[in-house]
Amino acid sequence: MGKMSCFAGAQDMKLSSLNVDGVNAFLDDVVSSNDPNAPITCGFFRMEKGNPLEYTYTYDETKIIVAGEMTISEANGETVNVKPGDVLYFAKGAKITFSSQSFGVGFFCGQRQLGEA
Repeated sequence: MGKMSCFAGAQDMKLSSLNVDGVNAFLDDVVSSNDPNAPITCGFFRMEKGNPLEYTYTYDETKIIVAGEMTISEANGETVNVKPGDVLYFAKGAKITFSSQSFGVGFFCGQRQLGEA
């Protein structure tokens, strides 16, 4: 990979299931830096109607909603209904619940290694 890379059509890629029983959540990494001390990994997350996904972040992450809608709640905190163009920040240790009445897609950028969950 050179100093710049283009991942044409990445938003349309088929995402892999997170394999959580009863939860329609999908995620794939698109690209990751090679810096072991400050990794950056970007990709797409899709949440579909069904049971919510509960997730605890072990790294910092930002997410921009690019399609659909989601409801995102922080344990003992705020709940937001997000739509395309909304940007979220999750600090390491955040306990988050994702759900959707239809579907939602977010592009994420997190400080983690490729494939780390």
